[in-house]
Amino acid sequence: MMRLFRSKIVLALFLMLLVLSFGVVGYKFISGFTWIEAVYMTIITVTTVGFSEVKPLDADAKVFTVFLIVTSVFIFGFAISVITEYLLERNALQVLKKKKVKKKIDNLSNHIVVCGFGRNGIQAAERLKEYKRPFVVIEKDKDVIEHHEETAILFIEGDANDDDVLLKAGIDRAQYLITALPDDAANLFIVLSARQLNKELFIISRASQVTSQSKLRLAGADKVIMPDKIGGDHMASLVVMPDLITFMDKLSMEGEHTTNLEEVEIEDFTQLIDCNSIRDLDLRRKTGCTIIGYIEPDGNYIINPEADLELQPKGKVIVLGRPEQIRKLNEMFQLG
Repeated sequence: MMRLFRSKIVLALFLMLLVLSFGVVGYKFISGFTWIEAVYMTIITVTTVGFSEVKPLDADAKVFTVFLIVTSVFIFGFAISVITEYLLERNALQVLKKKKVKKKIDNLSNHIVVCGFGRNGIQAAERLKEYKRPFVVIEKDKDVIEHHEETAILFIEGDANDDDVLLKAGIDRAQYLITALPDDAANLFIVLSARQLNKELFIISRASQVTSQSKLRLAGADKVIMPDKIGGDHMASLVVMPDLITFMDKLSMEGEHTTNLEEVEIEDFTQLIDCNSIRDLDLRRKTGCTIIGYIEPDGNYIINPEADLELQPKGKVIVLGRPEQIRKLNEMFQLG
């Protein structure tokens, strides 16, 4: 729709330029005016301002003037109608789009709220899209939102420090919050506000300074991530043990078709099979996947657990496998 309006505007501007050029050339060669006089006569004619002619017009010039006036009235009228229609339609589409976005957000629950759509925010959003997890992005830069308006991302325009903006994003119904602003102070205020609005929210915050980590945790953040530190550690590790780090990079988690790692709750298994230990699961034989970790209900991590490890309903297993093995696991146990 907007492309159609843009093409109409281009046509209207072209016709206006054409009629102006036609008038200037006509007065120049029909009445023998100078170029300046021809431009002046054309402008006062098409705008119908009523100023006097540069000099008396002969019969041919008068006929040309009448034709120019009639033509310009229609063309300028067409241009004004197109521009007016474009502005009204654009406002109507924006209002309609905001209503649709609001309706979609109001229907969300247990979703993720992402604050900031910079480098880290975009990466987080892309990963969530790959995993088909519902999320809402809060961004105060209107230009950034308009640049990504063709995507299926749900945007809320505003400052994430504002409680009303957080509530518009459904923070009271959300399960996770990712605040990825480059300013630690801004992230701190967002964490404080979000924790106040939703006590059960799991909050992940970005930090730029080491000294900000403890403050963010004290404010209510469950996890604090320092992208610069992670990047530096990764580059140094490529020097110390390049093959191991390259292998770890191969354990891709880019999406459902290229996943090598999967996290599964024990309750997902117990609904289908009777399992008391990792041996009872027998995932290696059934799917080809290997259990490389176990997370106890209290959050304790066990790497490479024993086969006889007793499983608890609230625990989770970390599974390693090739993409086709992970898909077989998901299909067999109807996961994800």
